[in-house]
Amino acid sequence: MTKKTANMAGDLPIPLYEHVKRRMADAILLGEWPPGMVLPGEVALAADYGVAVGTMRRALADLTADGMLMRRRKTGTVVTGRTPQHSLRFFFQYYRLHGGDGRLLSSEAVVTEVGQSPATVAEAALLGEAPGEPLIRIARLRRVEGRAVMRSHIALVARRVPDFPLEPSLVPQRLYIHLLDVHGIRISAVRERVSAGLATAEDRAHLGVPDPTPLLVIDEEAFDQTGTLTIISHHRTLTDDHRYVNEVR
Repeated sequence: MTKKTANMAGDLPIPLYEHVKRRMADAILLGEWPPGMVLPGEVALAADYGVAVGTMRRALADLTADGMLMRRRKTGTVVTGRTPQHSLRFFFQYYRLHGGDGRLLSSEAVVTEVGQSPATVAEAALLGEAPGEPLIRIARLRRVEGRAVMRSHIALVARRVPDFPLEPSLVPQRLYIHLLDVHGIRISAVRERVSAGLATAEDRAHLGVPDPTPLLVIDEEAFDQTGTLTIISHHRTLTDDHRYVNEVR
């Protein structure tokens, strides 16, 4: 178990135990802590992560409530293997791409374009804004093991995210977490509409696939804690080597 940096909170408004939970969830979801692994005691874990025992205790309690860990008498805290990968909490950090064997895939989101332009009439109606309201628009590719597997176009109202970076290299990969950390916007619900389609010329150029190639098409709406539509996204993804899994619990 590797030593973690003590100062994980920085200047972010999120409680320190949430940062600890993210790190521990990373280790579980990506297989670094396999099912059946017995964790060190609270004191040792707190020292390893550079936090107080109370902070570690809260993180362990939450992960236990989520089903990722369990407490066994005379054994201690054990990784269960029952990871709630599809809950919105983990959707913040992992897109729901799985390998053919069911393994959750770690992916990288590469922003190819970012800018600002007026909302169309349809977009304005959907977002409850006036036509022409400035939107931040993000185009990005999601890569798995270096291969581009998904194209996405994302839009959100510029007024709600002042000083959002307009340089591709500065756009955060984990957009939902950025909205919470920087703007206090918590995504609380996501609605998706899924259909099938064929790769367009632009899809083929970015994803490196021949014509014809079938794609999974996902139109997504993300709502904040007040129920306000905050993000509209359009994803076009390959499914030959992986699966997009949506699970309701």
